[in-house]
This record gives sequence, structure tokens and C-alpha cells, in this order.
Amino acid sequence: MTPSVLSAQNIWKSFDHRDVLKGVDLDLAAHEVVAMIGASGSGKSTLLRCLNLLERIDDGRILLDGEDISDPRAKVDAVRARFGVVFQSYNLFPHLSVLSNVTIALRAVHGMARREADGEGMRLLQRIGLADKAHDHPDRLSGGQQQRAAIVRAIASKPAVLLLDEITSALDPELVGEVLALVRQLGDEGTTILMATHEMAFARDVADRVLFLDGGVIVEQGPPAQLFDAPQQERTRDFLRRFTG
Repeated sequence: MTPSVLSAQNIWKSFDHRDVLKGVDLDLAAHEVVAMIGASGSGKSTLLRCLNLLERIDDGRILLDGEDISDPRAKVDAVRARFGVVFQSYNLFPHLSVLSNVTIALRAVHGMARREADGEGMRLLQRIGLADKAHDHPDRLSGGQQQRAAIVRAIASKPAVLLLDEITSALDPELVGEVLALVRQLGDEGTTILMATHEMAFARDVADRVLFLDGGVIVEQGPPAQLFDAPQQERTRDFLRRFTG
């Protein structure tokens, strides 16, 4: 068995006395790409926010490389520095250039010298075709370009796990493909990824495993072909009928 990079054990989380996560168990292996699907309100975004301590869990444990990061004594900033996170909105700093957005964590969190950080940032921007935008501010970029820059910022510090939360939902349809192509490339290169997505075809093609969440629990999980073509649970079948027609 490949040891888990990230392990969530019996995770519970509630807001205003309403249980949003109800005993979720999840193991993510190194270099694995896992897609989470489910309707809005199923708990996908909350789970992602709990995993990197943006939300504190009410019960359970979260292990990152075997370390209990849900322990109240854990150093939160140090834990978050080991994750790369990209949300629906691009969350780029509007007053900084694209290059500065990409390199800010390298310098501020990881202590890299500016010259070295800028070199790494330019290498990454070149790789995704944005080197010519390095000194522009985010408002000069299309939505797809901004989201690609946000992903590059998230991977610049070589995180243990990349968390992606519905990263195409704010994009115009014609821009979705360029962002998904970058995620596909990262997965092919061995990046460990946990993503919440409504892009069913993408989940089928790219993920090693797909999880279906409903009502704060993982109802079913398995290889994409199994989950999409031969789901075992009626709740999964109902969701796929409604969502994919």
C-alpha cells in the first residue's frame, strides 16, 4: 500500500448547529489525483477548507505526511504553507504584478531571495505561456489567464498537496479548457491533487479516483469508469442522472 500523504479520519464539521461534514474518511496517496463531485451544499468546499485548516474541525483527525495537523498545538501557518490552494475566484492581489503574485509566497513564507524567486516565477510563467504578462497587473488578464496564474502561484512552493475548489465555475465556457489543460498537465507530472469539480467529463478523464459526496458524507468512491458507468449506490445514480442527463 502506498502511504497516505493526506488522511482525514472521521471528520465532523457543523455551522450554526447544522452538520455539514458527518464522519468523512479520506486518504490521498502521493501523486494521486482525486476528484470530488456532488451538488452544491454537499460539503465539498467545507472539506477542502478543513483540510488546510481554514476551518477548524469539530471532531476527527487530519494527518499530513503522518503528522496530526488538526492538533490545536499545530502551527497553522506552517501547515498551510505545505498546501497549495486555488478557489473559484482567482484571489490574485490586484495591486501586484503577475510575477509578484506568483512569487510572494516564495519570498514571504519560504524566505527565498527575490532574484531566485523571480527566476523561478518566470520559469513557471514561461511554462504556461504567460511570461509576456509577467509585469502586467491581473486586471489586464482574461479570467482563464488569471486562474492559470493562481494555479502557478499555488504550485510555486512545491506543496505536498494541491487543493482545487471548483476552479472553473467563475470562468466563461470558452476559458475553461485552458485551465483544465493545466490541471491535466500537473496531474500527468505527478502533482498530488484533490479537487472539487462539476466538470464530469474532466473528472472521468483525469482523476485516478472519484468521490461522490452527498449530505456531508462520502456515499461512493472508486475509479472513474466504475463510478460513472456502474455506480453502486442509488444516490449516486440519481445525482448522475440529474447532473449529466
